[in-house]
Amino acid sequence: MVPAVACELDEAGHRVEVILGQEARRFVGPAAFGAAALVDEPSQKPRAVLYAPATADVLARLARGIEGRPAAGTTVTPDLDAGTASHGAVRENLRLLREDGFRVVEGQEGAMAGAEEIVARVLGGLGGPMSGLRLLVTAGGTREPIDSVRFIGNHSSGKMGLAVAREAVRLGADVIVVAANIERPEPGTENHPVQAVEELREAVMDLAGRADALVMAAAVSDFMPASPVGEKIRRREGTTSLELVPTADVLGAVTGRYPDLFVVGFAATHGDPVADAREKLGSKGADLVVGNDISGEGVGFGSDENEVYVVGREDERFVPRTSKQEVARVILDTLIVEMERKR
Repeated sequence: MVPAVACELDEAGHRVEVILGQEARRFVGPAAFGAAALVDEPSQKPRAVLYAPATADVLARLARGIEGRPAAGTTVTPDLDAGTASHGAVRENLRLLREDGFRVVEGQEGAMAGAEEIVARVLGGLGGPMSGLRLLVTAGGTREPIDSVRFIGNHSSGKMGLAVAREAVRLGADVIVVAANIERPEPGTENHPVQAVEELREAVMDLAGRADALVMAAAVSDFMPASPVGEKIRRREGTTSLELVPTADVLGAVTGRYPDLFVVGFAATHGDPVADAREKLGSKGADLVVGNDISGEGVGFGSDENEVYVVGREDERFVPRTSKQEVARVILDTLIVEMERKR
């Protein structure tokens, strides 16, 4: 776990130095840490310090000041059995650590948090360009019930929205995710699971009041059944008709209620997406619209890559096919520039 964290921090462009305890030296060698350097003392004052895994003894020494005062951006990730993690003394030490300015990253039932979450918290504490900003992101695809077992949905995997959330955490933002039918919460974010459009609308309208910017990356259903049934519809001879009605306009509603909120919308279409993106930019009151052609093979719904246009009121930027993580970086870079321009 720790070697993976070190390697990922190195790949993010940071110099990583590792100080191994005596016990750890018996089980892991320098090759496991990639380009990270194994040292006895830091070569210079670190911008961030990570204690991982932190045992109960380490937590006590840090909490009681035996290890000295925390450096700026110090992160502690405990690795404990469930009984130890719930012990009163351990909980008190964790409370003291948080009060003293440590960033504590806990996993489930005392176990060490995952590498992705640890990396996100460490990078987020380095004071990136989005430090101090609270970003609300919607991700995934909504599902509108037809009956108790069927629904109208779409092929969205949530990968684009989660990539935006992940990159924003790494840039220092506090990130809230409204996740439509996504199984795994994005590490390092505040997660709010929803299923249907109305649930998503209620969550966004409530949480937008706490946000500086909103990225509406979720694929929101345009229609829903007029009269959903509470039980399973049985198959019968002949055909069954289904009446559809429009769903709520979430993007228009949020820009109407929160005119000062910086809003990024998405426009998925078959063919050239720029016209649709520009239409949505005007009709919905968004500040940026990301247009993508979902008919292209290997891009869009469910894939790991995308190809988009980031369309603003004055400029547009074409992002050729690349990873969704790289697309997320471009979206957020543009958001940062445009937010400064709007002020």
